[in-house]
Amino acid sequence: MFRHSLICTDFSDGLHRLVRFVPSLAASGLQQITFLHTVTISQDREVPRIDEEALQAIRDRLSASLGEVPAGIEVKIEVQSGKPIDNILQVSKSNGIDLIMVGMAGRGLLNEKLFGSTTMGLCQRTPLPILTLRPQLISTYTTEELDLRCRHLFQDLLLPYDGSDSANYLVERVQAIAQQYPEGSLKRGLLCWVLEEQNRRSLPRDYDKDSALEKLNTVKADLVKLGLDIDVEVREGSPMNELLEAALERDITAIAISSSPTNRLVGWSIPSFAEDILRRSWHPVLYFPPEKR
Repeated sequence: MFRHSLICTDFSDGLHRLVRFVPSLAASGLQQITFLHTVTISQDREVPRIDEEALQAIRDRLSASLGEVPAGIEVKIEVQSGKPIDNILQVSKSNGIDLIMVGMAGRGLLNEKLFGSTTMGLCQRTPLPILTLRPQLISTYTTEELDLRCRHLFQDLLLPYDGSDSANYLVERVQAIAQQYPEGSLKRGLLCWVLEEQNRRSLPRDYDKDSALEKLNTVKADLVKLGLDIDVEVREGSPMNELLEAALERDITAIAISSSPTNRLVGWSIPSFAEDILRRSWHPVLYFPPEKR
């Protein structure tokens, strides 16, 4: 599904463990894998100072953990000083990255406002897809479990859909990726539409259950043409709760989302919904930033 991935780690998120699973990541379709760690520039009497010894120690630590690299797979280890988001953007551009992988600690909205969040800040600044992983899970997976997780990163996606511009954009991105990367790492998907039981005055209900299902089947037909195995489901209730429940019942590998490029309140596919999914989901989340207009 993707070929060039940047895996960002601060060593507290568990993503540094992935350096030992390059063959497994390659099985998911990745051909170039770059690991990035950022060391904060120390302040010595208000004069920024780069700790070269610390940079080299981390390079050595990651390199020592690197196991077998399959033929045809390129692995890079980048250890830089400075601000994490700036380094991520620079390394992504210079290495032709098409997917950024980061940890999502789930500290909550208040902590993010007080202390900031590299992941949420990155979502606002990069045009590249971002795959967020829960440190609490990555850190506790056994070797066997993490091997399987790495092999099936994108095998079965949950695609929230509600007929909005952002939902259609999400489908377009999945279609484009399925066409561009035909290796078969993406095999299945669930198109899920949640109808709220009570509608806001600002949100006229354009779809009932039957019309929503008809629309889902139309979208499904376009995805099936690309060789994907797609199921559809219409639920009623709280969109957030129902989608997270659908992820548990379906046993999906990641939830794919996008957000509206405008501030227009259009159903639950507004930017805050995407942010809530990123914060609340224990499943990996594949986030496609909206196109700038």
